[in-house]
Amino acid sequence: MSDRDQSLPSGVERRTFDGRERLATQGLPVYGEPTDGDWRVWDAGRSKLGAMLELGMDTGLVGDETVLYLGAASGTTVSHVADFAGPTYAVEFAPRPVRDLIGVAEDRDNLFPLLKDARKPETYAHVVEADVDVLVQDVATRGQARVAARNAQFLRDDGRLLAAIKARSEDVTADPSDVFDDVVDELAETFEILETTRLDRFHDDHLGVVARPK
Repeated sequence: MSDRDQSLPSGVERRTFDGRERLATQGLPVYGEPTDGDWRVWDAGRSKLGAMLELGMDTGLVGDETVLYLGAASGTTVSHVADFAGPTYAVEFAPRPVRDLIGVAEDRDNLFPLLKDARKPETYAHVVEADVDVLVQDVATRGQARVAARNAQFLRDDGRLLAAIKARSEDVTADPSDVFDDVVDELAETFEILETTRLDRFHDDHLGVVARPK
């Protein structure tokens, strides 16, 4: 077993689709992805968290975690998370994708859509249980480090932040490497940074970050 496979949580496997090994989870298809029986492709090109796993980042995910997912959009990635995780709270600000997200949640009893602004965690603090295991963040907004810091209150002491930092959301004119340095420095005020990896193979100008609360 390779190091990449060892870093996969229970419920996520590499399976062969069309002659190619790809990540897969067990669940009903959501976005027209290829399937093989109960297994469906987790397309790293459509999912920053999928890209982090595909690139072998040590996310700390083992399966059955309680997850708070910020920036769930229409549910592409969070549907895969709900396939292998425990209670999964999915925060999305835009009403249109939330309608799709609600449809995804109808087939997943552990997925809870929240039409909320990730920059205002006080608006959903009464819903999300305390001491979640994992905070997944994929929000296209300026101030991504501040969003993570504000939501750190939900994480247990040894929980994990898994963030996909989008350079163009911070500053469309700046060099992405400089943007990433600034965001990571700001994250380090609240979190211990465990690993960073550029996701450019799958997502241009994105940085994957694994961290835990200080």
